[in-house]
Amino acid sequence: MTTPQENPSSNRRWLLIGGAVVVVLAIAGGLFWYLDRDVPEEASLEGALEAVADDTAVTTTTAGETATTAVDEGTVETTTTAAPADDAEGPGLDGAWAVDTSIGEFSFEEATATFVGFRIKEVLSGLGDVEAVGRTPEVSGTMEIEGSTITAVEIDANLDAIITNDSRRDRRAKGALNTGEFPTASFLLTEPIELGEVPADGERLAATGLGTLTINGIANPVEIEIEAQREGDLIVVVGSTNVVFSDWNVEVPSAPIVVSVEDNGTVELQLWFSR
Repeated sequence: MTTPQENPSSNRRWLLIGGAVVVVLAIAGGLFWYLDRDVPEEASLEGALEAVADDTAVTTTTAGETATTAVDEGTVETTTTAAPADDAEGPGLDGAWAVDTSIGEFSFEEATATFVGFRIKEVLSGLGDVEAVGRTPEVSGTMEIEGSTITAVEIDANLDAIITNDSRRDRRAKGALNTGEFPTASFLLTEPIELGEVPADGERLAATGLGTLTINGIANPVEIEIEAQREGDLIVVVGSTNVVFSDWNVEVPSAPIVVSVEDNGTVELQLWFSR
């Protein structure tokens, strides 16, 4: 009985077909992973306040309130808080406020804490428009207030800690921002912001901050549209400004799947201040 001989050409053909199927599945899986990443919503005052409502309790002790505190087992200590020295509008805001990174939690999908980031429009081959988003939670800074005037603001953000909505983009983003040489981006207020009056607790306000934004070691003037709200002993500030990245010698990162990337985008921030 004769045993049929294998056809080498046929075997190679099936191997090629099988390899092509694997490649297609790998690409499809990669694209699904890429597109399945949720793009977080833009920073907003409503979102910031709602996000921390459940896990942040802001308590203001009123004049003449008596508090009882357990010191040791079977022993209590009673203290009475003196009436505040501020006027009838409530506690003033005078003094230095510092960026507070202990409020809320930071994750890329749902950031309830302090962060600074960017948003850029991309066009992907065969897939259309998407939005690239990057954020860093490593932020520090101060805000000084005198009466109803914000007299000084200085914010620093560590761009080397930036996280994007595609981990494969992180390294390219950091390279484009030249974080190896200039890891810190900063904003410095150059003109005081007049609020008109001292905002009451829970009162929302909007203003424009004129200042200098430094990225990649290059400083340029910017206008940041901000919204803020006082919540007891905290102030939450959100803001954004449109920028042209080439003004800071930043070449937006790309990839084979990316057809085009806009040179302009949005720098956004969400900051909690305490003192």
